[in-house]
Amino acid sequence: MQRHPQCCMAVMACLSALALPAYANEAQLLEEARTIPQKMQPKLLEVLQGEILKTGHVGAIAVCRDKAPQMAKALSEQTGWAIRRVSLKNRNPKAVPDTWEQAVLHDFERRLAAGEDPMKIDKGELVSIDGQKVYRYMKALPTQDLCLDCHGKTSSLAPGVEAMLKELYPDDKATGYGGKQIRGAITARKPL
Repeated sequence: MQRHPQCCMAVMACLSALALPAYANEAQLLEEARTIPQKMQPKLLEVLQGEILKTGHVGAIAVCRDKAPQMAKALSEQTGWAIRRVSLKNRNPKAVPDTWEQAVLHDFERRLAAGEDPMKIDKGELVSIDGQKVYRYMKALPTQDLCLDCHGKTSSLAPGVEAMLKELYPDDKATGYGGKQIRGAITARKPL
């Protein structure tokens, strides 16, 4: 069988052209997904800081428990992405990661251990769930000083926080963190 370089080149060009829109679409989805934490995180931190000033750390627990899921739900409705927060060491029983999210969170931990800046760690991926294409995205949520008053070592929790956490979350796994560790992630998915 004789090969024709021109035919092979033409076929390769056609295949590349067919693959390009999918890649461009995936790049656009990643870009769009990256705006989600930018819309949610600063607002959540602002509300959290305001509540700490107003009612203290014990009162601010309600921000993460009630207001953060409300913010995620409102942003989900606004953007068309299903948004929530997850963690390997969850406080809220609703924040348990699924299999894909667990794998990504473990990958985030490896990337952090390898020296990657925790503020820049994220992942986007096109996956198939039950035969449907879905774009999934996660952005690491590293601990900040503000977080450690409720998520730090038990000895460093703000006054009254430990008792309130035991009351609200008897199975809490979300303490013992230090600075710049990955507390969890914002996760988003969009069916295509």
